[in-house]
Amino acid sequence: MEEEEEEEIEGKGDEVMSEVHLGCPPHLQGPYISHFTFPLPSSTAICRHNDQLQVEAPSSQLLSLDDDGDLVLSRRKNDSSNCLNCSLMIQHTVTSSLPNVGLQVWLAALVLADFVLYKSFNSSDFNGITALELGAGTGLVGTVLALVARSVFVTDTGADILDNCAANPQLNARLLNDHTTDVRVRELDWQEPWPPRVQTCTSPSQRSRYSWTSSEIEEAEGATILLAADVIYSDELTDSFFSVLERLMSRGSEKILYLALEKRYNFSLDDLEVVANGYAHFRSFLKDEEEHEKLGAEGLSSFIGKQLDLGQIPQYIREYERGNNVELWKITYCPMKCSLIT
Repeated sequence: MEEEEEEEIEGKGDEVMSEVHLGCPPHLQGPYISHFTFPLPSSTAICRHNDQLQVEAPSSQLLSLDDDGDLVLSRRKNDSSNCLNCSLMIQHTVTSSLPNVGLQVWLAALVLADFVLYKSFNSSDFNGITALELGAGTGLVGTVLALVARSVFVTDTGADILDNCAANPQLNARLLNDHTTDVRVRELDWQEPWPPRVQTCTSPSQRSRYSWTSSEIEEAEGATILLAADVIYSDELTDSFFSVLERLMSRGSEKILYLALEKRYNFSLDDLEVVANGYAHFRSFLKDEEEHEKLGAEGLSSFIGKQLDLGQIPQYIREYERGNNVELWKITYCPMKCSLIT
């Protein structure tokens, strides 16, 4: 079987390992911290150590937390005229059970983070926005977006995944301390309809750390950018994902979803050929412009999908190989006849 047709999740029994973690200690107990390096605009202070330029971290005493314990970050001014290298620290496990794959870093998340960096360096589209990451896992993409966004909701479900996700903005507090970005980790279970339930407790100490408030739901519905990486691998979850997406994108502001996925190939006994699990089901939700026009004329809603050319997006993050099986999609939602977002 050719390399591109092999499944790129490796593991034994119920344990799986992301190919991103190949080379990490395979039997490591507890969390592991990986460093991902990429360019950073030169407005960040630097120092020289052993004849190498390194990012100089502001004092940790300047950190501040809100009532829910979420990190409040101050934003630097955007300046891409000169770039330095910085290191993003991401806490993750090396292997996990299938229900806890969000504890690992996956290839599509690194590709989507590259896209966020590309947009940040080449446009102001992400500057000062409110954004929401769906199925965030480790929160890597949302943490990168925090370099330029005003507010980022990083969402997933499960106590272990949420706790690990919340640790990563804290790990990178020194890098992000020159920003005024509000990073909030919130629970969002796709098996439940949008909007999520609001806890009625008035005291912050009595509320779940990852619960939503009414004002936060309103703010999330006003987000203009949604992000999702490697959330397409189960038809059931894909159904739930698009159900939540439809409710979320039909409320509040007009939104664009950027979704990165990795096509993993397996031999199917039903089809008697090598197929990418779940990919055809994902594509069934998307319409092209011609199909959208037909549905719009009938007053029907539709998701409009456009695949972006990854060849036009540089690889900023060094510590991975992009390969040929990753795709990046720009997705909009039209609840009725409407003009496409270009």
